[in-house]
Amino acid sequence: MPKMKTKASAKKRFRMTANGRVKAGAAGKRHGMIKRSNDFLRDARGTMILSKPDERIVKIYMPYNR
Repeated sequence: MPKMKTKASAKKRFRMTANGRVKAGAAGKRHGMIKRSNDFLRDARGTMILSKPDERIVKIYMPYNR
């Protein structure tokens, strides 16, 4: 069988943890920071672990990183 392709957009946006969870950058931080609250900006710092339903979708896009 031929190899499956990984979605290029997914491999740029997501990383897998050692336990198989999916890490992603925080959403809503590209522009328009002036209208965001300081609490939002502080909470959106760094990376987040995706929820189980979102994780299931991302793992379909990245077949060899499970």
